[in-house]
Amino acid sequence: MISELQFFMRKLHRVTGPVLYWNLLGMICISLMEGIGIYMLVPMLSLIGVFEMGSSSLHLPWVADLLNRIPENGRLLLVLLTFVVIVSGQAWLQRLQTIRNTRIQQQFVRTLRMETYRAIIMAQWSFFLQKRKSDFNHILTTELARVSQGTNILLQMAASLIFTGIQIGLAFWLSAKLTTLVLICGLALFIFLRKFVKQAKQIGDQTSEYSQSYYNGITEHFNGIKDIKSNMLEKSHISWFERICGQIERNVIQFSQLNSGTQLIHRVSAAVIIAAFIYLSLHVLAVPPASLLLIILIFSRLWPRFTSIQSNLEYMSSMLPAFRIVRQLQMETAKSREIGGNAVASDVINDQDLTAPGPREPLIFKESIECRRVNYRYEGSDTYSLYEANAVIPAKGMTAIVGKSGAGKSTMIDLIMGLVRPESGQILIDGVPLTEERLLAWRSTIGYVSQDPFLFHTSIRENLRLVDPDASEEQMWQALQFSSSATFVRKLPQGLDTLIGDRGIRLSGGERQRLVLARAMLRNPSVLVLDEATSALDSENEQHIHEALERLKGQVTIIVIAHRLSTIRTADRVIVLDEGIVIQQGGYQQLAADSVGTFSKLLNMQADVVGQ
Repeated sequence: MISELQFFMRKLHRVTGPVLYWNLLGMICISLMEGIGIYMLVPMLSLIGVFEMGSSSLHLPWVADLLNRIPENGRLLLVLLTFVVIVSGQAWLQRLQTIRNTRIQQQFVRTLRMETYRAIIMAQWSFFLQKRKSDFNHILTTELARVSQGTNILLQMAASLIFTGIQIGLAFWLSAKLTTLVLICGLALFIFLRKFVKQAKQIGDQTSEYSQSYYNGITEHFNGIKDIKSNMLEKSHISWFERICGQIERNVIQFSQLNSGTQLIHRVSAAVIIAAFIYLSLHVLAVPPASLLLIILIFSRLWPRFTSIQSNLEYMSSMLPAFRIVRQLQMETAKSREIGGNAVASDVINDQDLTAPGPREPLIFKESIECRRVNYRYEGSDTYSLYEANAVIPAKGMTAIVGKSGAGKSTMIDLIMGLVRPESGQILIDGVPLTEERLLAWRSTIGYVSQDPFLFHTSIRENLRLVDPDASEEQMWQALQFSSSATFVRKLPQGLDTLIGDRGIRLSGGERQRLVLARAMLRNPSVLVLDEATSALDSENEQHIHEALERLKGQVTIIVIAHRLSTIRTADRVIVLDEGIVIQQGGYQQLAADSVGTFSKLLNMQADVVGQ
């Protein structure tokens, strides 16, 4: 826990800089003024005749001399006016302190949010294959909210510690013996309650675990809500939800019991200690009444600070697991960074290490894309997804990549796009290896359409503008025309401004697919990749996509992964994969005519299925 807290403090210092020191100085001023305000009560009580006060009681003879020089009827007014000024000044500084604390907290959390989001976005594709997307959502929302709360508690604890230190100094000035006695009692109490801080950390670990399970579960449930409704799985999901909610409830109650228990111990101990040292002061140490009263006033305010520090320590311990989770994710993503993968080696992630790459001029592509003896295995797998793969994709033509499920088609596409890097072998663009330095420029030339079309819950216009915020309406309609989408978009109630629902749910599957194709075309790519983009479409929508591709032939290099071989009958080149090995490549008609080849067998199998 100590190392996590140290890292937390270093990170806070690095983000806030000098503002943090000004904040600490403000805390000291507020604590001093509060202490002086309390100290002023003694002469006030003396002036109204509660007890006699001498200079020795005050430890400040010059204060007594100053009061004696003032007319008797003006002393009370001066003391009261001074008290009001001090308290008002302290309240004003307290307001500034609260605002400054909020700024520090929000600046720190905003920096963490930006660092974490940038780190995730810039990680390699292989990193995303190992993680659940809901884990990222959980960290960027729930865990960072807990970090924000922990930062606020840390600042409160710093204020409590400074106030406590100043009050202890004042108390020592008044009575070293009684102050030492109270400090020994307080230290003994902190040692006794140390186990509660450890328990708070364990509860905090459980909080993160339950929160992650809750977030992952509801995300998956609503992603699969159609399956849940169709298969009548509501009961089992409600049972899971009730169970996780019960765990979260018990976790919160458990922490409340722990925290309130330590506060109870502190309050009872405070009553016992104050009673004991009043008795000792009067009957053993013979402390003057004025000093005794002042010490009682100080420690009546000081002891709740001890309670507050203990409570803050418990809260901080319960929040540190959230910061640890955020930190771990940042370090994992830094090691998996796509550009300059292992550049970040230290615990402290610099802003320059997480700077998002800017736009690149597209790579000029004229001749071919070549896979030369490419080998690739996914992390943790002993089986090659691609083995000694050799393939050539000519420019300005349509190349189809086919094969059974698991043959390595999508892996080859990921390698060609530079989403993953070969274990050995090379990807060459016009004969030049695709290196890290050329990767972003190469990506700028590619338009990608996946099997599962992703659209945001906004208008068609905004969905299209994701790839080109400055696209004109004419350019958008041109892209829609290319993808055979213009006709159905014109029929929609608000045209381009029609809201299409979550993931485009208000549109049919074919309409969603054509919109994603239009979005890819709006980017004006040199290479268009369709990753099984027609596998779930009916014949009519498949024909629409086919017509769109025909219009693009000769202008754009088209790479198509297809299960339905009927969609690639006009392909210029076909690459056949089987268990990660390129077993055939050539023209469609050439491979179809080879009766003993795998491609002709695949054609015959699909023809038999259609015939049935």
